[in-house]
Amino acid sequence: MAAGRARWAVLAVGALTVLIGVYWAAVRTYTGQRVENAALRGSYQINADQVTAADNALATLTVGSLAVAVVILAVIGWVRGGFRLAVVAVAVVGGASAATEVLKRYVLRRPDLVDGPPQWLHNSFPSGHTTVAMAVACATLLVVSWRWRTVAMLIVTAWTVGVGAYTVIARWHRLSDTLGADAIALLAASLGALYLVRRGLVRRVPTDRRAPVRTVLVVLAAVYVFGAGAIGVYVGLAGAGQTPGDVADFNLYLAAQTLASVGSVLTILPAWWSWHRLESA
Repeated sequence: MAAGRARWAVLAVGALTVLIGVYWAAVRTYTGQRVENAALRGSYQINADQVTAADNALATLTVGSLAVAVVILAVIGWVRGGFRLAVVAVAVVGGASAATEVLKRYVLRRPDLVDGPPQWLHNSFPSGHTTVAMAVACATLLVVSWRWRTVAMLIVTAWTVGVGAYTVIARWHRLSDTLGADAIALLAASLGALYLVRRGLVRRVPTDRRAPVRTVLVVLAAVYVFGAGAIGVYVGLAGAGQTPGDVADFNLYLAAQTLASVGSVLTILPAWWSWHRLESA
C-alpha cells in the first residue's frame, strides 16, 4: 500500500509546514499581528445579529456534542474494522484536541508586539473549536466506507466551513488560529491513516462507478477555492495597503472570514482525496 503511505506522509509534512509557517508569519511578526488586529477591529462594524448567530452556532460545540460525535465515530469504526479502527478514529479527534490545548497554552506563545485591548493579547493559536470540528470531519472520512465517503465529505464540509468562518465572525479567533487548527487536524488524521497502513488495515477498493460525480464535485470545489480565495486575498491586500481606518479594517475582516472558509475546504479536500481507491478495513 505504498501509494497510500506516500499520500499521507506528504499530507503530514505539509500540514506541519503550514502550522509552523502560519504561526511565525501571523503570530511572531509585527506585521502579522497588526493585520490580524485590524481584522478584529473591522469585525465590530458588522451587524450584532450576525455575531449573535455565530455565537449560538459555536455554542453547539460543547463537551457533550463532542462526546456524541466521538461515540458515533467509535461505533462506525468498530462495526467496519474492529477495535483498532475505533481507537484510531477516537485518537485522531482526542489527539488533535489535546495537541491544540498544549500548543495554545504552553508552547506557541503570542508575543506582545502590537498594542491592543487586553482580550486580544491572550494566546489563541490554534483554535480549539476549529480543531475539534475539523478533526471530527477528517476522522469521519477515515472510518466510513468508500461507498459513503463522498456523501460524508459533503456533510462534514458544510459543517466545518461554517465553524471556521463563525470563529472569525464571533471574534473568538483570528484567521491564523483557524488555519493552524486545520493543519493540526489534518496532521492527526494523516498520522492515523499511516498507522492503519502499517497495521495492514487499509485495502484497495473496486473502481468507483461514480467517478463522474466525484469529478464534478472536485471541479466545483476548485472553482470555489480559487474564486473565494482570490477574492479574499485581493480584499486582504487592498485592506493592508490602505490608510489605517474603518475601511481598511473592514476589508481585512472580510478577507479573514472568507479565507477561514477557504482554509476549511482546502483541508477537507486533501483528506478526502488521500483515500481515493482506498478504505480502512
